Amino acid sequence: MTRHEVVLITGARKGIGRFLAEHFVNQGAVVEGCSRQRPGWKLPNYTHHAADVSDEAQVKKMISSIGRRHGRLDVVINNAGIAAMNPILLTPVSTVDRILATNFRGLFLVCRESAKLMKKRRYGRIINFSTVAVPMKIEGESVYAASKSAVVTFTRILARELAEWGITCNVIGPGPVATDLIDSIPPAKIDRVVSNLAIKRLGNFQDIANVVDFFVKPESDYITGQVIYLGGA
Repeated sequence: MTRHEVVLITGARKGIGRFLAEHFVNQGAVVEGCSRQRPGWKLPNYTHHAADVSDEAQVKKMISSIGRRHGRLDVVINNAGIAAMNPILLTPVSTVDRILATNFRGLFLVCRESAKLMKKRRYGRIINFSTVAVPMKIEGESVYAASKSAVVTFTRILARELAEWGITCNVIGPGPVATDLIDSIPPAKIDRVVSNLAIKRLGNFQDIANVVDFFVKPESDYITGQVIYLGGA
């Protein structure tokens, strides 16, 4: 990756997002990140936006700032996401609204506004995050999996709509990774998920970065609308 490429990572304050921010900075990229709260760390060539991706005005302000300062946006990684484990009969509608707001509405807004900026240069790479909970149909994760299933369908259609402007759109579906997203899940449940993977271990940040690197390469311009689930789900 060359120095002048601009990368936006949502949910960049911690976990996978922070790892990817450091990963791209180390490759020489100019990185923009966002989360609702500001991080307790700093990186060179990194700018953080205190923004809620489900808020249309805040997303527009963030993308406008990136366009004004850099005149371009080359890579978008929609990592921001939340989860909750509840049987359907015990799931309050407030949980449904909260999960869909971040996992789908927020991703939609970032994709829409970013694509407008990418279109000007007829180039872009959009990587959206789904989960192995979609193909594995894990009990207790119906709303979370539904939100991430929507991401898959949305991305496949987005890929067709944006292809003429040289913008590719792909999905990565991680398995369980040791982040606070799975802290509330009983270890026995995680063990059952891992045991149903072809590769029976937790994922790690580098596993995810490996696929992200593949999707963002300029040479990957013939790869769009694809989904890669990790661990052999």
